[in-house]
Amino acid sequence: MRLFAAFASAFVASLMCGPAQAQDPVADFYRGKQVQIRIGTPAGSGYDIAARLVANYIGKYIPGNPTLIVQNVPGAGSLTLTNQLYNTAPRDGAVIGAITNGMPTAPMLSPDNARFDISRFGWIGSTAPETMTVLLWHSSGVSSIRDLYEKETLVGAVSHGTATMDNPLAANAFLGTKFKIVAGYEGSSHIDLAMERGEIMGHGGIGLVTVKARNQQWLADKKVKIVAQYGFKQHPELKDVPLFEMPADEAARQAMAVIIARQEFGRPLLTPPGVPPERIAALRRAFNEAMKDPDLLRDAARQTMEINPVTGEELDGLSARIMATPPAVASRLRQVLDPANSGK
Repeated sequence: MRLFAAFASAFVASLMCGPAQAQDPVADFYRGKQVQIRIGTPAGSGYDIAARLVANYIGKYIPGNPTLIVQNVPGAGSLTLTNQLYNTAPRDGAVIGAITNGMPTAPMLSPDNARFDISRFGWIGSTAPETMTVLLWHSSGVSSIRDLYEKETLVGAVSHGTATMDNPLAANAFLGTKFKIVAGYEGSSHIDLAMERGEIMGHGGIGLVTVKARNQQWLADKKVKIVAQYGFKQHPELKDVPLFEMPADEAARQAMAVIIARQEFGRPLLTPPGVPPERIAALRRAFNEAMKDPDLLRDAARQTMEINPVTGEELDGLSARIMATPPAVASRLRQVLDPANSGK
């Protein structure tokens, strides 16, 4: 009798467990898997630091608890990775990309090079919106926002489609600044080194998150100074740093607004197109939970990294807003950001 009762209990338990397991196909997919986070910038960049922080924690919130591995795929300001994600990466949810916030406008501004449709990606989330700044070496001779309009300011850049290039180009065209741009650096950390060596004066567009994570000591030692910020409103931590004023001309204002709107993407994570919706939803939930993890928040604080999450749904909305840019504004921006016109 006891043997029969034990058998019956086991049978009932199997009936109860079977449907529960069948109802969690996402966990079944991820269990025992390796999930790649591919980062479109070099190791040590602000994007790299943020993506690795997420990679350390998101796995325990993904159903099935897969192992997370990180791979850097730098090139053309993450354009290489974004094209790869869209065209050749697996479409099953086992690959996540970490791209620069210039990529959402790349199809509009560099259609010959950006072979992707941003509306088809699975946007997962971003650690925080970005505030772009102008960061200059103490001996640059440029110490105020007014100087940027009056003196030639030599700044480093990675490539088109990144804030390092596009922000100063747009500022020259629509605001009247006098940035002179030296392009071709592998990443923002390489621009830092060039600034320290005296090859250039600094950055014409660098995220505050990156500055805080990598240049905090330089700020404390007054080796560098943030002389201006891009945005619709001042960042709470930069109340003494002036905003660039938006131009009076409406077309120029709209064009500059596109550049600034990219900041809201921050440091976005996304999947290739075609990933099953239930897996995208699970990755979004996992990201949101990771952003509340006490250990992640402590790690972020140690790295002076801002955590103010942007959800995947919010990134969907930002993508739609970018795609709704009037054709005339997009055309003007393409002209200004054309590689043939760089530094002019």
